[in-house]
Amino acid sequence: MSPLRMIFLALAIWGAIHPMYYFITWFNQNGYDIMAMVDAWHVNAAASGLVWDLTIAAVTLTVWIIAEVAVRRNWLALIAIPATFCIGVSCGLPLYLFLRTAPVK
Repeated sequence: MSPLRMIFLALAIWGAIHPMYYFITWFNQNGYDIMAMVDAWHVNAAASGLVWDLTIAAVTLTVWIIAEVAVRRNWLALIAIPATFCIGVSCGLPLYLFLRTAPVK
């Protein structure tokens, strides 16, 4: 595995674990209510701006993944879409780059 692929994989793992720590901490303090978390994301204009920034980035990444999978037929790369929306762009983007940089068969 190339050093670049190892970096992408490490970033995907970090992007899965680090944000999840904060989500789980929040759930433990406030209860496991998704809608309450969504409300917390919009507690002020700065937080709402960040939520929209990440949402637009996630949708853009999804369009890119679908467009490239349609051409490259790298079906495994589709796993980056649920990773993006269930974990975050911090996991989905480096995961997709890791999968995309695999040697061509």
